[in-house]
Amino acid sequence: MPNPVNDTDTLRIALQKSGRLTDKTIQLLEGIGLKFDDYKRNLLVKCHNFDVELLLIRDDDIPEYVQDGVCDLGFVGANVTAERGADVTVLRNLDYGICRLSIATPKSGGLDTVEDLDGKTIATSYPSLTRQYFENLPVDIEPIYISGAVEITPRLDVADAIVDIVSTGNTLKANGLREIETIFESETQLIQTNKSISQAKIELIEKFLLRIDGHQQAERSRYIMMNAPKDSMERIKDIIPSLNSPTVVPLANEDMIAIHTVIPIDEFWQVMEKLKEEGASGIVVLPIESMIA
Repeated sequence: MPNPVNDTDTLRIALQKSGRLTDKTIQLLEGIGLKFDDYKRNLLVKCHNFDVELLLIRDDDIPEYVQDGVCDLGFVGANVTAERGADVTVLRNLDYGICRLSIATPKSGGLDTVEDLDGKTIATSYPSLTRQYFENLPVDIEPIYISGAVEITPRLDVADAIVDIVSTGNTLKANGLREIETIFESETQLIQTNKSISQAKIELIEKFLLRIDGHQQAERSRYIMMNAPKDSMERIKDIIPSLNSPTVVPLANEDMIAIHTVIPIDEFWQVMEKLKEEGASGIVVLPIESMIA
């Protein structure tokens, strides 16, 4: 059992020491202004400009460390927290590290559906989630726990099929496997301990979340500036999915105006096409470092 509980007012945050979530999480922390020494050389890293310390550990250990109050917060995949059954609170889904836990079978093995797995052995690093899924089906399987390289077990005749994390599917293809069912969707989450924490930490967490929300909203948005005919202003305002009313500035040419606003990146091209149809020109699109709605 991890010990001791973090009973100082410094916010301790757990994150993966190395792996597929590490670099993106570090980029997020740096993006919200946290400054710290080289995290690759230390397990416990103190931030210089925010009362936070980072504990870099195995991702499998993060839910337990947060559950037991050793760490106040943790960045971890939803699949890991669910597999551990940790008693924590999910504060944010962070929209990176997106993957899925899937059942995969050999392409030429005749195991085409979940029902075909009745009486078969399944290798997995996620025995708890695998059992939970099959308990709700009239399919009796024998799970085999494998700590790594799950995808090779059918070729070694260790198992008939696997349940494993899939991102692109390239690893499955390289091992002659194909997905037949997704049993869990996952992404990186920010989790919080349910242990009692001080008011000072609660206030730090609120500030921390404000920074994360602003940073992520900025990543999903773009700042645009354009010139447009004055008589098209109302139509353009209807086109732009702005957070608030766009900024409208008069130009030297009295028949033209400048419009500044923010739009969601996933609507960018559709909006651009409509703006051009209304006579918008000189459109400039800029990334946003951070924003507070």
